[in-house]
Amino acid sequence: MRRDSRAPLSLSLLLLVGALGLGATPATAAEVHSAAAPSAIPSASAYALDATVERTLGADTAGTYLDRTTGELVVTVTTDRAEEQARATGATVRRVARSAAQLDAAIETLEAEAKITGTSWGVDPRTNQVAVEADSSVSARDMARLEAVAKRLGGAVSISRVPGVFHREVLGGGAIYGGGSRCSAAFNVTKGGARYFVTAGHCTNISANWSASSGGSVIGVREGTSFPTNDYGIVRYTDGSSPAGTVDLYNGSTQDITSAANAVVGQAIRKSGSTTKVTSGTVTAVNVTVNYGDGPVYGMVRTTACSAGGDSGGAHFAGTVALGIHSGSSGCSGTAGSAIHQPVVEALQAYGVSVY
Repeated sequence: MRRDSRAPLSLSLLLLVGALGLGATPATAAEVHSAAAPSAIPSASAYALDATVERTLGADTAGTYLDRTTGELVVTVTTDRAEEQARATGATVRRVARSAAQLDAAIETLEAEAKITGTSWGVDPRTNQVAVEADSSVSARDMARLEAVAKRLGGAVSISRVPGVFHREVLGGGAIYGGGSRCSAAFNVTKGGARYFVTAGHCTNISANWSASSGGSVIGVREGTSFPTNDYGIVRYTDGSSPAGTVDLYNGSTQDITSAANAVVGQAIRKSGSTTKVTSGTVTAVNVTVNYGDGPVYGMVRTTACSAGGDSGGAHFAGTVALGIHSGSSGCSGTAGSAIHQPVVEALQAYGVSVY
């Protein structure tokens, strides 16, 4: 990874990606761990195998996940043909009852009949179900409606309540500033020698110009934004700086980022943001729909990491691998959170940029 120390010191410290923050901070820089966080992080070969399985099997797999005990990638299938194809890739195979088509049909039913603000749903291949979460704003009447829809789907859907309220996490004052609000940057990226950072689309919707301090000079200009439906945006550095492509760990050190991949259910992740700093968690669902009050987002990833307002746009990562852009959550209860991220691979492909 190329590093460049020509950027001014203040920007080098602030724009170490993933946690730009001048706002409220914890009493210490120590990392907060989720109680559910496993130690399993996919190897490079596991990420590659996951991508191969997705290309090879497509809808013939009901999803993949990382086995917490062995650390191996497990591929769920419902047919002999799919099992044979999966084994040919070298993956561990598990037969399940519901196919990808059945899970997709359950999601379509939820979309059509239970699109309630304060809910989210996504596929958990470990249980072979669509896992639905309902926050505290969902009324008893709407909860009954949601449960009635789930009951008709015959076990394909599980429902759980989560504390707090799902919301996009933006606050005024702090970290990267635009339009009077504070967000966090995710990853520094490059294209054709130019430097950019990616962040949440609901942040870049707010303003075209972004600063590293409240009322400070503009360091970058928005070049793309997508929210709702997606939640990513991109800002091009215009101040001549060339910051390193690392993530701030808030303990005096940084994490080098050298590649990007899609998260795997069951794996450990870390989140770096300008409010809660570095927190840890587990990926619990993919292909997640979140019904925010101002519009839904699709194809997201649900984790157990803690987060709070101002973390929006921050980095979700595992080791040297970039995974996602922080979107929002329903808050945090103790060490158990519900942080949602936008897969970063989709954003990188949309803008033709790469991590470095």
